[in-house]
Amino acid sequence: MKILRLDHVNVRTTKLTEMVEFYENILGLRVGARPDFPFPGAWIYVGDHPVIHLVGVNEECAAIEPRIEHFAFQATGLSLLRARLRSADIRHTIDPVPGVPIVQVNLEDVDGNHIHIDFHSDELDADG
Repeated sequence: MKILRLDHVNVRTTKLTEMVEFYENILGLRVGARPDFPFPGAWIYVGDHPVIHLVGVNEECAAIEPRIEHFAFQATGLSLLRARLRSADIRHTIDPVPGVPIVQVNLEDVDGNHIHIDFHSDELDADG
């Protein structure tokens, strides 16, 4: 067997509408086709691939220490993301990765899930 790639993450939420708006408006992803499951949800796409499967639930998930600490995207357009985050007043940090030409933008979605978006460090230099 050979693993080819990570296909998607599945996120349970009581805030389905707000989560969809966050992923569309802040991260610039889009909602796309989803099978007709008998429960509420949305599939969030990067290009032609659904990378986040949101599942609507009625009750908050148990607040325990997560085993999956974050998920991440690789991107371009650091200045656009920073402008969106500032405009929406979303807390975030800009963190260069020691020894490699990557800068991470660390933030949380509506439900508090840790996400980081990785950019080439040249974009930080260009963005100021």
